[in-house]
This record gives sequence, C-alpha cells and structure tokens, in this order.
Amino acid sequence: MKGSQGADGKQPPRGSGQGFTYNAMAEISITTPAPRRWTHVRAGFLALAPLWLGAAPFGVIYAVSAIAAGLSPAQTMAMSLLVFAGASQFTAVGMFAAAAAPTAIIVTTLIVNARHLLLAASLAPYLRREGAWARLGLAAQLTDESYAIGVRQFLSGRGSAAFQFGANISMYIVWQCSTLAGVLIGRVLPDPAAYGLDLVFPLTFVGLLVPLLRRRDSQVVAVAAAGLTLAGALWLPGSWYILLAGVAASAVGALWRRGGRNQ
Repeated sequence: MKGSQGADGKQPPRGSGQGFTYNAMAEISITTPAPRRWTHVRAGFLALAPLWLGAAPFGVIYAVSAIAAGLSPAQTMAMSLLVFAGASQFTAVGMFAAAAAPTAIIVTTLIVNARHLLLAASLAPYLRREGAWARLGLAAQLTDESYAIGVRQFLSGRGSAAFQFGANISMYIVWQCSTLAGVLIGRVLPDPAAYGLDLVFPLTFVGLLVPLLRRRDSQVVAVAAAGLTLAGALWLPGSWYILLAGVAASAVGALWRRGGRNQ
C-alpha cells in the first residue's frame, strides 16, 4: 500500500518499526470507534429524555417523603445517589417512618427490586461481548424505563452497550436533579398527583411495552404478567406479587414455546 511504503518507495519488512506502527494504527482505528460509541451514548440519553416528565415528580415526592420521615437532606440525596431505585426508596422511607428494624428494611427493599434480576437477565444475551465491569455497571444503573428503551433497540438490531449506558445515565441524572429539587423546594411545590402526573410514569412504560409485543408468546406473557400482578396486588400482602408474577409469567412463556405454539 502506498501509505506503508518507505522513503525509497519499497514496502517495509514485516518486522520493521514502520510497518508495525502502520498496522497498529489501522487496528486501533477499527477496534476503537470512539466517536461512534459516544454517538450511541448521546442517542440513548436523548431517547429517554421524553420520560423525564414522568420521573421528575416521583423524585420530588420521594425527597419530600424522606425528609418528612426524619431523614436529613444529605441522607435523602445519598439514598438516591447510591440506591437509585424509586420503588425501593419509597418503601425504605415508609418503613423508616414506621421505625422498622434495619434488617426488615433491607430485606423488603431487596424483594421489591428483585424484578431487576429478570430485566438484567433478559439483556445479558446482547451484552456477552462486554467486559464483566461494563455489564456490572449497566446492571447497577438499570431502571424499568431505561430497560424498555434499551431492549427496544436491541430487538430492532440497533442496540449497543453504549446506547444502554446513555439511557441509564439519562434517568440517573433526572432522578438526582428531581431529588435535589424536592430537598430544596419540595414543600412549596404543589402535589403532582393532583394534576395526574403520577400516572405519566406507568402509562409511558405501557406505551413503550406494547409495540414490542409482536409475537404470540410475548403477548401471552404480557397478559399473564398483568393478570397475575393485579391478582397479587388484591390478595397478597407486601410486594412479593411483583416478583412472583414475573417468574410465573416467564414460566408460562417457556411452556408456550415448548408446546410449539409460537407464531
């Protein structure tokens, strides 16, 4: 190649430094597409931006509830920064206000967030090429909303770890900002529920889910999960029903596929 010729116009020998430098640069340019990676991060970040409106009221409500329960502003922010799990944070705050034992709070919040085991497991096949630390980081920041955005990309063949990271970070930032807003000015803000903003989050997630239900087995699993969740909410105490409904619906889907009824 012309770019690898020496000053005399001849090809450098394979072991020469010039040839090695050229080959290394060529390999780096192929295996490290940094601009493309950051483009995916930005795309994931912006893809989740429309969900900020639904997430922000919950962050504010959490902060107000935490301070009312007796947590300091620093403790309230620390829980959002380190735990980053809305349902678990609300559960922990309620139990803290009721003077529950620390062990009971930890066990209960683990149960509430156990559904993330299922979410992370469903993303694992798409992230096999990523390192252990990268997969651990993505799993630690995964939320219901960022999962829905990311898995939609993976199913369409356009997903990437960078896109998922961008979606995760997008939700992480808005959660921290809304928690801070709740700490600083939450007491003077009107109740978001009075304007129906508390419904934006679940309705948005349903809107993201429905277009993914293209196959018959996916539709069966979704209907089974919805039915079991509603039944569990009515008849079972605590939040165990969330995990049980997810596991049971997954089993229904596996049996459906094994029966050869998938279309």
